[in-house]
Amino acid sequence: MKIKLFGVRGSIAAPLNNQAYTEKITEIIERCVDNHITSRDQIPRFLETLPGHLKYTAGGDTTCISVTDDTGKVYLVDCGTGGRLAGDELIRTEFGKGKGTLEFFITHTHWDHIQGIPFFKPLYVPGNQVNFRSPYPDLETRLINQQVKEFFPMPFLATASTKKFHHLEKGQVVEYESGMKISFHPLKHPGGSYAYKFEEKGKKFIFATDAEFTGDDLDLIRGMTPFFGGADVLVLDSQYTLDESFAKFDWGHTSYTMAVNCATIWGIKTLILTHHEPAYNDKKVFDILEEAIEHKRHLGGAPLELILAREGMVIDL
Repeated sequence: MKIKLFGVRGSIAAPLNNQAYTEKITEIIERCVDNHITSRDQIPRFLETLPGHLKYTAGGDTTCISVTDDTGKVYLVDCGTGGRLAGDELIRTEFGKGKGTLEFFITHTHWDHIQGIPFFKPLYVPGNQVNFRSPYPDLETRLINQQVKEFFPMPFLATASTKKFHHLEKGQVVEYESGMKISFHPLKHPGGSYAYKFEEKGKKFIFATDAEFTGDDLDLIRGMTPFFGGADVLVLDSQYTLDESFAKFDWGHTSYTMAVNCATIWGIKTLILTHHEPAYNDKKVFDILEEAIEHKRHLGGAPLELILAREGMVIDL
């Protein structure tokens, strides 16, 4: 199983602006001077020494991930602005020839999770089949409404691919010939949202964006252990600092501290922090990772690996 992250921002796309870019370059050059870099040969090693916020950018696109099983079958979860990049990648495969079949799972239909659909190129290629799956019986209507003429020049149903909608019933597990099994679980979020669990050859990957867990939800969190427990990789909403989560109570997102608490309670092996706050620059986002690692230490050093979600990141299971 291979997971790729195409969009990891929450709420609204937040591309790197000129000021942030200049600040990043300035700090890199200052470090270059301090380290007496005088030849091109020294550059690769120097770059490896940079802290995360200078070595990488978390990225500015909103939520979209792909999961590819061991037979090469592709499953997409959500289609925020990161979906444009996912579509560009798929169009270079059989989807560009109109011979692709895609499984599309939707966590919920807040705009940052579907706004990439009008720009998802495989939808426009005749011959492609796209199977939309979600617990929402009116998902087709929601996607049609996003592309009415007042908001977009191409109606959703006018795109040339074949589109089918499959309503997921409570407790349903979708099984594929490859052996992949996909199940889902409701999350605490305004208007609702769902986590998806992918299981293949004994490995478990869970994607749980847009969820709000607080200290008052410990019983709820423990009650979710049958679904979440023991996952190899969990990508979980951790949009806020702890202080900001108090100020934005009931906004539907989780602090990094509660994300670590959840992962610890569930016995997760690797936690990937995602749905980054659009107002946070790379420095603050990468600081959150360090603070999350410190919080894990205060909990007793549970055997939990912590990673910050970055656009383009690939996880092999």
